[in-house]
Amino acid sequence: MLRCDLHVHTDASRDGESTVDDILRRAEASGLDAIAITDHDTLEGVARARSTGSRVLVIPGIEISTRHGHLIALGITRPIPPGLDVMETIALARDQGAVTILPHPYHMWRHGAARRARKCPQAVDAIEVFNSRYIVGSANRKAARVARKFRKSCVGGSDAHNARFVGFGYTLVAAELTVPSILTAIREGRTAAGGRMTPLRTYSRQTIRSAWKRVRRRIR
Repeated sequence: MLRCDLHVHTDASRDGESTVDDILRRAEASGLDAIAITDHDTLEGVARARSTGSRVLVIPGIEISTRHGHLIALGITRPIPPGLDVMETIALARDQGAVTILPHPYHMWRHGAARRARKCPQAVDAIEVFNSRYIVGSANRKAARVARKFRKSCVGGSDAHNARFVGFGYTLVAAELTVPSILTAIREGRTAAGGRMTPLRTYSRQTIRSAWKRVRRRIR
């Protein structure tokens, strides 16, 4: 079984705090076999990672800001424009052969797409049932119930915006250490999710900082 963190942000994300090199060093130190770099609406972090020479396999990914909330696409090769309908975005990602994942689908204030588009859990390949950035865990538990209901693959990720927290959420994947093998295993449900909570103080600080940045952009 491979240990993979399928939801990691670098400083290519507008709210990311750590470089690709720092992210990969932390992934190695955490004993991860693979990580998915899933920056917001950009593949820039993925492009940087290709030249690092890390022993940790990097799965190309992106966290897309749809009209209804966030969607992760793994194995993607071209960015998809933000702001589209979530179902349209899923279809466009599938056209690229990507695996689609609903991240934090029921987290309030976290752009959970399933809270606004109830049909999207049935349309994706997998549901993130463990996201390490939580307060009480109820949204994770609801995601797990929905994943079981629709027989979707269960995955986990740290949603790390700082290298210190890479690996706090993870997915165990029964696959060979290649991107195609991991993506196939996710589609086929050969996964298990787990992890531990990002410290509440850090999560709260990052949330407040992100909210303030959004307010400043609107004022401008």
